[in-house]
Amino acid sequence: MGRFRVQGAKVLAVDLTGDAVRAKNGSMVAYEGTMTFKKLTGGGNGLRGVVTRRLTGEQMAVMEVTGNGTCYFADGARDISLVPLHGDTLHVEASNLLCTEAGMRTGTTFTGLRGASQGNGLFTTTVEGSGTVAILSTGPAIGLRVTPQTPLQVDPGAYVAHSGRLTQQLQTGVTFRTMIGEGSGEAFQIRFEGEGLVYVQPSERNTIGGRL
Repeated sequence: MGRFRVQGAKVLAVDLTGDAVRAKNGSMVAYEGTMTFKKLTGGGNGLRGVVTRRLTGEQMAVMEVTGNGTCYFADGARDISLVPLHGDTLHVEASNLLCTEAGMRTGTTFTGLRGASQGNGLFTTTVEGSGTVAILSTGPAIGLRVTPQTPLQVDPGAYVAHSGRLTQQLQTGVTFRTMIGEGSGEAFQIRFEGEGLVYVQPSERNTIGGRL
C-alpha cells in the first residue's frame, strides 16, 4: 500500500510501488516516476455511487493514481492531516477529503439537521477499511478525543470529520458566542458522546444558522 507523508503542512506525498490511491480530481501537483491517472465516476463507487451522490448532494470528483514513484497532492493551499483507520469508519465532509488508499470503501451517511446547519446538505461522506486517509482543513486540524466521561460540544462551522463509536446531537439556540452575550438569531452546537475522535479546524465556514 502507498506510504503517505505530509510535507510542509500543505502537500501530501504518496510513495507508490505498483499500488494505487484515490484522490480528489485535479489535486495532483507533481509526480516522480511512472504514473497513470484515471478519472472515476461517482467517487469511485460505480453507478450506485453516482445515484447516491446525486440524491444526497455529496458530489465528489475522484481520480485513481497507479504507479511506481512519488505523487504529490494539494488543494487550495489548505492544511493536510493524516488519519489512520484500522477497520473502522471515518465520517468526513466531501470538501475535506483529499486522498485514500484504493482499497478503502467510500459511501454516504445521513446526518440530519447537523448537515443542514452546516449548509452541506443532510448527508456526509464515509470512508471505511484499514489504511490512511488524508483530510483537508482551513488551518491545522486537531483531533479532540471524546470519552463517556468527557463529551464534546463543537461549532458546526469548525467541524471537519470524526471516527469511532460516537453519537451526535444537534443543540439549537446556543453557540459559543451566545454564551458570552454576542450571539444573534438561531444557532447550533453539535454534541458528541461515546468513544472516538473529532477533528476540528481553526477557521469557521458559514452555516445556515449564521456564522457561529
